[in-house]
This record gives sequence, structure tokens and C-alpha cells, in this order.
Amino acid sequence: MKKILVVLLVAFIIIQFFRIDKTNPAPTPQMDFLTIKNTPESTAKLIKTSCYDCHSNESVYPWYSNIQPVGWFLVNHIKDGRKALNFSNFATYEPLQQAKKLNRAAHEVSDGGMPIESYLLIHDNAKLSDAQKKEVADYFTKIKTEIMQAHQLTDDQVNARPQNKD
Repeated sequence: MKKILVVLLVAFIIIQFFRIDKTNPAPTPQMDFLTIKNTPESTAKLIKTSCYDCHSNESVYPWYSNIQPVGWFLVNHIKDGRKALNFSNFATYEPLQQAKKLNRAAHEVSDGGMPIESYLLIHDNAKLSDAQKKEVADYFTKIKTEIMQAHQLTDDQVNARPQNKD
């Protein structure tokens, strides 16, 4: 048993030398969702606090990201979050993609799926009250509707699931 503990301790120490890259891409305000949609300040603050750490190029890496394997989990989570929706690059999405992403985000927020529980365990300030969830989800839905109207998109297009490519 003692040998196993020593091996685990040595392995833990060794993995500390494999650091994550905490470099965020350069800010692009002209592409950022909150900027291009002229988001009201109160709503923008909620979105920044509850969404931007994982869904933008403005991730803040806390002290515990220096401890492996926690850092590896965080960097993968952020990569997945940015892949799903990156508010910093929102203007680069095609209108249909923007509408789809906002539609999903509105549902995730209103259903309580976002922010995720593991994030909320340590980021208490990111918890949204029911009223705040409604404010954010309604805002995402409002912007989605504006995009749909401006580009003559239908609900069928926005709600369509991607086809499996077998």
C-alpha cells in the first residue's frame, strides 16, 4: 500500500510540469456579441459573469488551474465551450448559425443547463436567479428573432437538427 501511495505522489508531482496554455486569443470588440448587439448593461453584466469564462476569448483562469489534472479539465471545458458558442467571435457566424446558437443558448439558460453545475460550485457569482435566467433567455430569444426577421429565416431552419453523415 505504501508503494502505491509513493507512486501516486510521484505521478502527481510529475504531472505538475505539464502546464496548460492560458493564453486567450486577442480581443476583437467589433466581433463580440455584446458589442455588436448593443446589449443593455444589466443583461450584458449577467452574460459576462455567467457565460464568458467558457464561451468567449476572455476566459479567466483561477489559481487552481495551475494544479493538474484540474487545469487539463478546465482547458478542455473552455475549448468545448468556445466550440459550441464563442461570444467573442459572434459576428463571424452566418446568420442561420447565429440564430441556432442563440436558440440553443436561450433553452440552456431557461432550463438551468447553463451555467453548468460544476462551474457554479466554485463561481457562486455566476448563479442566475429565475428572474435573471428569464432576462438572459428572453434577450437571446429577442436577438435570435431579430436575426431571423432580418435574414428571412424560418423556425424550421433554426430548429432543424444537423443530418448524420454516416
